[in-house]
Amino acid sequence: MSQSHAPLFEPLSLAHGPALKNRFVLAPLTNLQSHADGTLSDDEFHWLTMRARGGFALTMTCAANVQRIGQGFPGQLGVWSDHQLPGLTRLAGQIRAYGSLAVAQLHHAGMRSPKEHIGEAPVCPSDNEETGARGLSLSEVEQLRDDFIAAAVRCAKAGFEGVELHGAHGYILAQFLSPEINLRADRYGGSLENRARIVHEIIDGVRAGTASDFSLGLRLSPERFGLKLAEIVEVAKGVLADGKIDYLDLSLWDYAKQPVEEEFQGRSLMSYFAELPRGDVRVGCAGKVMTAADAQACLDQGMDYVLLGRAAILHHDYPAKLAADPAFTPVKVPVSPDYLRAEGLGPTFVKYMQTWKGFVEEREAEPA
Repeated sequence: MSQSHAPLFEPLSLAHGPALKNRFVLAPLTNLQSHADGTLSDDEFHWLTMRARGGFALTMTCAANVQRIGQGFPGQLGVWSDHQLPGLTRLAGQIRAYGSLAVAQLHHAGMRSPKEHIGEAPVCPSDNEETGARGLSLSEVEQLRDDFIAAAVRCAKAGFEGVELHGAHGYILAQFLSPEINLRADRYGGSLENRARIVHEIIDGVRAGTASDFSLGLRLSPERFGLKLAEIVEVAKGVLADGKIDYLDLSLWDYAKQPVEEEFQGRSLMSYFAELPRGDVRVGCAGKVMTAADAQACLDQGMDYVLLGRAAILHHDYPAKLAADPAFTPVKVPVSPDYLRAEGLGPTFVKYMQTWKGFVEEREAEPA
């Protein structure tokens, strides 16, 4: 092991539950492979467990919806009903068997739920003309909160060792945080404290409803979708100070990028979060982390761990490969559909990756 890469393979303890054996986390990746009723498919099981077997310290599911009407894409894994428990239990058990932490990401797409998938108008903190979403009533907000908590309890029952709350990418928790989207006049709208209230209530509810060895993470993105960097920094500062979560997951799109907002430019977006006091909470980031040098740069700039997306799609055993060969670098894209199939992607996932510009070779070789 190269001395420069050694920190990537140091264990990382969490305040609740088992430690990570290294600093590599599988990012929560949309893969469209679950069944229409949200139950786990063999293809999704295979895709995820291959990453656990390949050395990732923490294997996270795709965004898994906590309400039926919170579905954000076809083939989405569900955690909203007990009928999904058998598949979730099978998945969590196999991830753990490979020595990786089993974590489900809890999600609700809100106004980004396609009407054709949910069969009705999507919901949002407030009426949203652009998407046709209707605003939630107060009792529906409370039900949403309770369903996030119930989903976490369900995941714990299935054997997952933790959950992450998806508060990023313009989905419903981020919609509550946005002053442009959340126009409510009750205790869930107005001030930043009110707009962040549902996130804190879910965190409190998950902590109260699960065991002391159950880990809890939160994903935030600091830009786009009506979010303001200064406000997301304040939200991050608050959850880090509270110490009720185990890790904060920053989705940055590019770990090295500068902020979009002009007044914050001149330094990296990551730096605004790396400098915050964190106590026992771990902080990590995702965003174009491809090489070992990228991952080490994130740690050098104050991150505790990194989340791999594209790199993990290309190499199910990225951590194992790097541990065996310090000079390992990911394969260049585009790659062939056959290559992706060999890396554990099912037909639906391969087809989805073909929509990512430059990721998959445009033509598959004709059979001889």
